[in-house]
Amino acid sequence: MSAIDAFRLIVLSTLWGVSFLFMRVAAPEFGPVPLIMVRMGVAALVLLPLFTVARYRQLFFQHVVPLAVLALTNHVIPFSLLAYATLSLEAGFTSLINATTPLFTALIGVLLFAVPVQRQQYWGLGLAFLGVYVLSADRLDFSVGGDGWAILAALGATVFYGIAGNYSKAKLAHLPIRVVAGGTTLMSSLILMVPALLLWPDQMPSGIAWANAIALAILSTALAFFLYFQLLASAGATATSTVTFLVPVSALGWGYLILGEVLTIQIIIGMVITLVGTGIATRLIRWPRRKAVS
Repeated sequence: MSAIDAFRLIVLSTLWGVSFLFMRVAAPEFGPVPLIMVRMGVAALVLLPLFTVARYRQLFFQHVVPLAVLALTNHVIPFSLLAYATLSLEAGFTSLINATTPLFTALIGVLLFAVPVQRQQYWGLGLAFLGVYVLSADRLDFSVGGDGWAILAALGATVFYGIAGNYSKAKLAHLPIRVVAGGTTLMSSLILMVPALLLWPDQMPSGIAWANAIALAILSTALAFFLYFQLLASAGATATSTVTFLVPVSALGWGYLILGEVLTIQIIIGMVITLVGTGIATRLIRWPRRKAVS
């Protein structure tokens, strides 16, 4: 990986890591769905210049249905679930659960898209889920005021990410990345418009909440998309996927420094187990090959 790609990777992980902080601050005042409407609406406006290219507009209208499906599964539903989760879960904790996205991508690929999986990856999946258990076992309280539903919402988001990743590869891999990014962002804002208006808070959110919502849209969505696709084109999918390991570290750091969130031994151990398991499941960490006996 070149120096510029390494820099992009660090910036991207920072932008996606701080997104959990932005949601943690803004979601209580906006509510999950209105917040994500602001996120996707502003991001769509920022990305709108992409459609000044006639060919991109044509491709968008030709593939509007699959782009809408991807918008639902990759943005609308998972973003809303994560925003709901941050109402009660710490930013860093939520990001660690979100780091299991590659696991569900692999599982759904095997179950629904006939993607082959190796024995090593099964071990990685098991280890990563053990890490999630270590993180959340003592917080799965579904009574009033408990964190159980928020944890399930965060896990639900990763399931939809897994569906979206496989669906995108199967149905939209032939499209230019800019069409997918701009198209799904625009479709997300349109899908969310009516629900967001119906659920809009009675009291106007504060300036701090608005600032976090706008930062979430511009920095952690529009700018992050540009960096992600630049990195994907330059460094490749495998190198880009290492951002999975960096985002939770970034989110934990931001949460600790700005929100005063506590880093416990349980969180650190759970993070290490989850990320190592994810690395094995995605084959970023490989078993050492046995030397052939001569």
